[in-house]
Amino acid sequence: MTSTRPRDIPLPRVSAVVLAWRAEPWLRRCVTSLLASEKVDIDVVLVDNGCTTDDVEVLGELDRVRIVRPGRNLGYAEGNNVGVAASAGDYVALVNQDAIVEPGTLSRLVEELATSDVAVVAASARLAEDPRLLNSSGTVVHVLGLSWVGDLGEPETRAAPTDTAGATGAGLVTTRTHWDRLGGFFEHYFAYYEDADLSLRTWRLGLRVVSVPDAVLVHRYEFSRNSNKYYLIERNRLIFVLTMWSGRALLLLAPALIGLELAMLVLAIRQGWLRDKVRGWVWLWNKRGTWLARRRVLQAERVRPESEWMRLLTTRVDTPLIDVPPAVLTPLNTVVSMYWRLVRRLV
Repeated sequence: MTSTRPRDIPLPRVSAVVLAWRAEPWLRRCVTSLLASEKVDIDVVLVDNGCTTDDVEVLGELDRVRIVRPGRNLGYAEGNNVGVAASAGDYVALVNQDAIVEPGTLSRLVEELATSDVAVVAASARLAEDPRLLNSSGTVVHVLGLSWVGDLGEPETRAAPTDTAGATGAGLVTTRTHWDRLGGFFEHYFAYYEDADLSLRTWRLGLRVVSVPDAVLVHRYEFSRNSNKYYLIERNRLIFVLTMWSGRALLLLAPALIGLELAMLVLAIRQGWLRDKVRGWVWLWNKRGTWLARRRVLQAERVRPESEWMRLLTTRVDTPLIDVPPAVLTPLNTVVSMYWRLVRRLV
């Protein structure tokens, strides 16, 4: 899909937010690729989230780059909120510091947002080691709250934009109006699940989230495993489900959710991150007022019925990023799929 813009019509004004954290070898390439974007009026807000090199100082000398220094690592959620608040574009682009956009990527994403019911758009994220292969065609969300990048390592074969449950946080664009309507990211996430949260809230408002195959972003993707990451992912999964799912859905899915929680507990014991799993439970208890207040907001804002937006969710875990033996995964997928078919009509 391409279009020709009359010369007297101003270019779409896009503000791209990039978080600079530690020493990222692609940070300079990321920012310069954004500044080279075509058919948009682009500026970059670079948030120093604890950069340990001179990259922020060097990039701050460039035209159309604004530096924000909060003085500490705010995490992905609050860091992006601060960056967007410091920007002025009519469109907001969130791009990872280890990603490079092609010259036409942002304009293509903005173009897709012209569709009346599309509110969030995501780039086709490709693997740096082989850009023919996908890092993500969109974020997959499981009915029990698990989430992962879709089609990892697969070739990009789509010829047109496709709906996706979640836009990948590595490279997404939305309008400032929609961002402000949602209030940005939930800062207590800190990192992980923000993109899935933003996307499902969009679907629940009766709008769409779309992944655009010809808007290419190359991502230096590394899936690290450490105890703090497990803590954040597991805690945030529970925040995500407990605030987004309706009371009826939680009740109907309770046996499966309890089963998953017990399975994660066993996995945490075997892999040595039990303390971090328990930390997540402690946080949920101590901060119950915080996430319960958010739950009230999310339940009140929903426009689309649960029975509709939950069709976007999958019942099968089919990613190599979740380390479960096939002998366990296959029957688990079968049981969850059968159970969901049984109860979903009651949601």
